[in-house]
This record gives sequence, structure tokens and C-alpha cells, in this order.
Amino acid sequence: MNSRLHPVLHPIAAAAALLSMSMAAQAQQAPSAAPAMQEVVVTGIRASLEQSLSQKRNSDSVIDVVSAEDIGKLPDKNVADAVQRVPGVNISSSAGGEGGFSENDRVSIRGTSPSLTQTLINGHAVGTGDWFVTDQVGTVGRSVSFALLPSEIVSRVTVQKSAQADLVEGGVAGSINIETRKPLSFKQPFTAELAVQAIYADLPDKTDPQMNALFNWKNEAKTMGVLFQVFSEKRHERRDGQEFFGYGAIDANSPAAQKYPELAGVLAPLGINSALFEQVRKRQGGSVDLQFKPTSDLLLDVNGFYSKLDAANYNRSFYNQPGANLNAVDNDGKHVGVIPSAFTVKNNTLVAADFPASQFPLANASTPYNGQLYPALVDQIYRPGSNSSTAYIDFNGSYRASERLRITGSLGYTRGIGETPVDLGYEAGLTGVGVSYQLNGLSPARLNFPGIDISKFSNAVTASAWGSHVETLDTEKYGQADGELSMDYGVLESLKFGARYAEHHRNVSWPENRSCAVCDGTTNAPLPKWNGGTYPGDYGKGLGSSAQGRYWQLDPADLVAWANKYDNSGGPNSRNWPAELDVKEKDSAAYIMANLAGNKWRGNVGVRVVRTQQTTVTNVPGGENPIGQENIFGTYTPTVVKHSYTDVLPSANIKFDLSKDLVARAAVAKTMARADYSALVGAVNLNDQLLTGTGGNPDLKPIRSTNYDATLEWYFAPKAMLSVGAFYMDMKSYVTFGTAPVSYYNNTFKKFNTYVIQSPTNIGAKNKGVELSYQQGLWGGFGVVGNYTYTNGKADDGAAVVGSSRGTYNLEGYYEDERLSARLAYTYRSSFLAGLFSSSPQYVHGVGNLAASINYKIDERYSLTFDVLNLNNPVLKYYGANQDQPTALYSNGRQFYFGLRAKL
Repeated sequence: MNSRLHPVLHPIAAAAALLSMSMAAQAQQAPSAAPAMQEVVVTGIRASLEQSLSQKRNSDSVIDVVSAEDIGKLPDKNVADAVQRVPGVNISSSAGGEGGFSENDRVSIRGTSPSLTQTLINGHAVGTGDWFVTDQVGTVGRSVSFALLPSEIVSRVTVQKSAQADLVEGGVAGSINIETRKPLSFKQPFTAELAVQAIYADLPDKTDPQMNALFNWKNEAKTMGVLFQVFSEKRHERRDGQEFFGYGAIDANSPAAQKYPELAGVLAPLGINSALFEQVRKRQGGSVDLQFKPTSDLLLDVNGFYSKLDAANYNRSFYNQPGANLNAVDNDGKHVGVIPSAFTVKNNTLVAADFPASQFPLANASTPYNGQLYPALVDQIYRPGSNSSTAYIDFNGSYRASERLRITGSLGYTRGIGETPVDLGYEAGLTGVGVSYQLNGLSPARLNFPGIDISKFSNAVTASAWGSHVETLDTEKYGQADGELSMDYGVLESLKFGARYAEHHRNVSWPENRSCAVCDGTTNAPLPKWNGGTYPGDYGKGLGSSAQGRYWQLDPADLVAWANKYDNSGGPNSRNWPAELDVKEKDSAAYIMANLAGNKWRGNVGVRVVRTQQTTVTNVPGGENPIGQENIFGTYTPTVVKHSYTDVLPSANIKFDLSKDLVARAAVAKTMARADYSALVGAVNLNDQLLTGTGGNPDLKPIRSTNYDATLEWYFAPKAMLSVGAFYMDMKSYVTFGTAPVSYYNNTFKKFNTYVIQSPTNIGAKNKGVELSYQQGLWGGFGVVGNYTYTNGKADDGAAVVGSSRGTYNLEGYYEDERLSARLAYTYRSSFLAGLFSSSPQYVHGVGNLAASINYKIDERYSLTFDVLNLNNPVLKYYGANQDQPTALYSNGRQFYFGLRAKL
């Protein structure tokens, strides 16, 4: 399977963070106000749960809160792990085309796509990059990679489910605001914290070090503070998998359908692959924060953050292509496909077939089908420099201009980068052997190659090779100013108003996409050196015995040596212009919001007006004055498309204190999110083997929705709550994907082919659901937390909404005394549509994940930690139109963390 830089601005949370400061100032006049909660010193699990409940109860809108102690007492290694246990929140362990891994990477709210959830740090946007090449160029969109955000940076995470006028637009389903620690909020003048851990990953059988350190100082007068935090976390990743590449109909004119008419139109797997992925991940970075409070009326803050994930990886595949082999045609259009000697059809799917060696003539220079009739293909793909990073610098302040007026503001810049400096691929074809397979639904498939020892580099010819270089840049610069005027006029408590401006730039550059000059599919083509390497002896143990195999593999150094000698076709003229994109946006907004209060009720009502100016650049083939005349992809003309639109977004939130223990809420709002960057640009990304691709649509409208919320919360005991909530989203311009056949040049096989291209369009959709939540401290230090979310999302054409799981639930049990705290957490998410794969729907099967955490307090300064992720060793399962069409099975193993925490 087969970056760059730019400014980002997103003070949506700046409004929230600054609103928090504003409320803190009001607390000086009203000690009973919510700001007092910010002074709570969290010392344990139960205390943190109580603090989170207090913040939830006192909020005017529908929110959930996860505090630092919640994160610290759970085996949470990034922020996605931490928020996955909030009702209505879903996580996924991948961004897009790379498949699932052991670490969570994307977050969404209420069964929607991650692109419809706004992710902020301290109220502002964060530029993001992705380390995997298909995510850098694919439809990952506006979602943030949580793999770059370690949980140690967090003070609190607020999941905002209902919209307010003072919150930055962009989250149709809601927003997640990550609040980092602030120097003046620490209790002691000097604080030093150090956490050192060793992580053991059982599948790669490797142990690696991890370290986090924090230093904080504030003066005795509490007018100045400095915080400095660093982290360095390394771990080995190994993923054993089977991949199936989608399904295609058997052509009625194919030799197989001519001999067996019942096969015409039956769906055959496009590929059955034994995949092995290995990687070393190293996340390094830090943050700094300086606060200055010269008077009680003025607070200034500057903070910055940087995180880089080095993610070198080696991906191996040993596979057959039944669909391509059955439907093969030569360059004259003659059907030359293979005919099975035995087969089984189930649910209109060719679930089993045997193809004898006689069906695969030895490939040679005169083979009219470019060697596609190989019974097996072996891909070895090495990406030694893959990385992603995110960074921001933010200046903000709060000033009480008078007893009634407080002014806040922020300025900042954020940048995300994703890079694949080298993507080296080598493909060998096997000859003179047969192939047979048996699909087993969501259990491992059987794949055999009679007549060959799969552990030996034999019967192989060089079929193809490539070399790519991809860079992605995501930047935003922003500025925002807000004011809050105390009114005390009837039910009108205060009036809040503000304006915001941001410029965003997303660019994908593909300066090289080389192929191989000597890869002609003949037995005379050079072969790389093989040092006798094979897949690990325990390959597939987490999937099942039928998935095991000691397939041969190349050493990465030998692959690099071969590529340096032969992988040079195209040279400087191999820029992949069809897949490049560039999007620029200028976003301006203004709002006004009234905070209201009456007898046993509170709320807010307001309106936000947003203006978006959007410019996209698409490389269109040909044109009157094309550029790139010598390019192997032909000629093209950069074509500019401009759009501008205005959105008026009213919102209202109200909270009723029905009794001292019972709270009811209702909310209604119009929300919007701009379409994914890659969806907006007509750039095309092609898969030369599967003859599929993706393209954009510069005329896409934003996703616009009218949201309704209602909740009832019963705080029946200290640290306890039982709640029920309902939500409904009416999305008038949801984005869905269609497909169409288009002819493009196949760079791998040096000819034009018809590709099935998927591209986006707008459609209406509805999303509704119910959330149930319960938590309570029980007896003797024990407690329980649980929640359940039901969602039902459907587009107007009847298709499922991407990300919509019918059922998600979390169950946690904990114990805590003066020295020992322990927690066991289970999270389950039912099946959901992940999107399109090879132009066909792909679903993720329901999966549960068990995690555990134990902390032992040696004394006031030192504690021991032991955490386990993926304790139940879940298998991630993906499928197509039904479960007889698997698309992937992945096993990532378990991760064990043991460490020491120290405080001064």
C-alpha cells in the first residue's frame, strides 16, 4: 500500500479558554461561581471524577470533561485514548488507508466522521500532519492526528457537544478542546515531575524507553510563572494482517464466465494478501508556557508546543489477484483470463477457487498483459524517513477594562507537516505455480501456492518497482478578540461579543513518483539480493493458524541497494502532478451572545456569522497553455477555482435546575464544517495495480447541519450521576462519494487504463441517537463508571453515514486507597462504515478493547505505575458489502508499560 509547512488559526477554543478566564475574574465578585472549580487540587481518581462532574453540572451547554487525574490513572498514551470513554465519543486507530494499529489516532463525536469534529488546543486550531503516505495524499481531511498529542500535556479535555455562538465554527458534531497546564495554576512555587517507563510490545518482542518531564516555577507574588515540559517516547510496532483489496464483478465475456455462465457478475476478491508491517515510532517534543499577571486585572500568556513522530516503516505483501486474473485482457482487448478448476460461490461472492499452474503461462517480454497473470505477487515497500509533526505558538491575554467589561484576545500560528521522503517499492512476480484460496468470512482466509516453497526466493521475476517522495503542509494563522459586558438587567446577565480572522493553507506536493526502467516482466530482469530472510516464525498467531506462513522477504538494505541502481525511470520529470493539491482559505467571523439567568435556570442565546473565501488549485490534464511538457504523466494546466459563502449560525442553550439533584438541558443550533481539503481539489490519486483512484470536487458545499440536544442529569450522590440524553442532526449538505470510469496513464505498466475513480458530492443526511451515562463511588474505595451510546446515521440515498456505530459502550471499575489505585476499562464499538476502499464500501467490524492500570504510591514523591493496552489482544476486522467479503484482518498485540513517577 503504498509535507510541508503552513500557518493555521483556530481560536474557536480560544474563545472557550478566554471565556474560562473571564469567568475566573467574575469569581472574585461571586465566590460561588464556577471558577472555584479550577482551584480544586486533584489527588485521586474519585476527586478527579467529582471535579469533572462539577464542571459538567455547572456548564450552560452539553459537555463532558476528562481531567488530568483521569488521564494519569488510566493507561492513556495519547489524548484519543483518554476521551474514548466519554459517552458519544468514538475513536479509530487509523486515519485512512493505512489500516488499523495499536494506537488510537482519530476522534469523532456521535457516530460521524472525524472530519466533522473540531479539535482545539487551548481554544485554537492545531495544524496536523500524517506519517503514512496514503493519508498524506488521501481523504483524511480536517481531522487531527492524536498520535502527535501525548496525554501528559493535558490538564483537562472538554468535549463540547452543543454549539455556542462564542465557539469557533467547524465542528458539525461538536468539538474537543485540550487544555494544557498553566504555570500560575500550580499550588507550589516550584514543581518538578518526572515519569520514566519501559514499554514492552509482545508482538515485535521489543522493549523501549519512554520519558516525560515537567518543570514549573512561579514567584511568591503569583504574578509570573514559567512551565517547561518535554517528552521522548519510543516503541516498536508490528502488525500481522490479511488484506483483500476489495471486490469486482467477473466479466460475462471472461473465459471463466464463458465456461461457467453462473460466474458472470459474481464478485471476486481483487487481492488476497498476507501482510506484515513493522515500524519504529519515536515521538519527541515539548511545550513551554509563560504567564505574566502584573495586576489583578491583566493576565498575559504565551505558550508553544512541538511534537514530531518519526515513523519509519517496512510493509511486506505476499498476495494473489483473483479478480484481475479472471478478467485479464491483452492489449488488443482479447479476454485472456484464467479459469478455475474448482470454485465456490456464496452470497454472490467467489469465496473459494483453485487455479492450476497451467492457467499461468510463464511471463516474458511478449506477454501482452504486462505480466498481470502471475499466480502470486510479492511487494516489499520501505519508507525509511516517514514522519509527521505539529507545532504552534499562541499569544493570549485577558484584561478587565472596568468593573463590567472584560476584554480577551489571542494571536497565533500553527503548522503541521507530513513527509515521506523516500517510498521504495519492489514487486516480484512468481511463475510456474498454481494458487488456491478459501475465504472464511471474518476469520483468516486460506491461501496456498502449490508447487513452490514460499520461504524461498524462487520462481520469481522482477515485475515492477517504484520510488516516491511526498510532502504535506498544513498551516493556519489566526487572531481573535472578545469582550464580555456584565449587564445585570433582568434575566440578561452579560453580553459577549467578538470577532475572529484566520488564514489556512493545505498543500500536498508529490515531487517524485519514479518507476523502474528494467522492470519488463521478463525472467532476464535483475533480481535483488536475498539474504534468506522470512516473515517471523510466529507470523499470524494473533489471527489464527490458517494465516501463518514463513513467506520470504528482502532485507531493507538490499532493497535500497537495488533501488539505487535500477529505480530511476522518469528522473526529475516524474512529478506526480495529478495527485497534488493546494487549498487556501480566509475565514472571518463575528458573533454576539447573551448569557441569561433566572430562577433555577441559566442559558445563552446568540448568533455567529461566518464568511469563507476558498481558493483551490487543481492540475487539469492538457489545456491551451500546459506546463510539464516532459513529464511522464503528460501535460497539465494548474486551474484555479474560487468560492465564497456566508453562514449565519444561531444557537441557544438552556439549563434547568429542576431540584438540587436534577438538571435538565436543551439546545438547538445551526453548525457548519468545511469540506475535507482533498475532497475540494480535483487532484487524482491512482492505484496502478487495482485500477482505482480518488479525485476531488472543487464545487463542494460545506457540511451544514441543524442540531438538537436534550439531556436529563441526576446527581443522586457525591461523585455520582445518572443521565440520559438524546440528539438529532439534520445535515442538509453531507458529503458522500460516487464512482465513475476515467482513462489515465498507468505509470507502473506503461500504458493507459480505465480506472474507477471515486469523487465526492453533497447529499442530505440525518443522524440521531441516545446517550446513557452512570458513575458512582461504591464501598471500600471501589467505584464504577459506565455509558452507552446509540446512533443511527443515514444519508438520503439510504447509505450509512461514515462513522455511525449503532452501539458504543464503556465500562470501568476502579479501586483506590491512600497508596493503591487500580482501574480496569473496557470499550466496545459496534460495526460502522469507514468509507470507500477500492471504490467499494468498507465497514469496520465491532471490536472491544480492554485496558488496565495500577499505580502504587511509595510516598508523597514517588509512585510505581503499570499499564496494559490491548489486554484482550483484539483483532481488527474490516469487510465490504457483507461479511462474506472481508477486506482486512489485523493483529497488533499487547503493550505493557512499567515505570516510576517522581514529584518534587
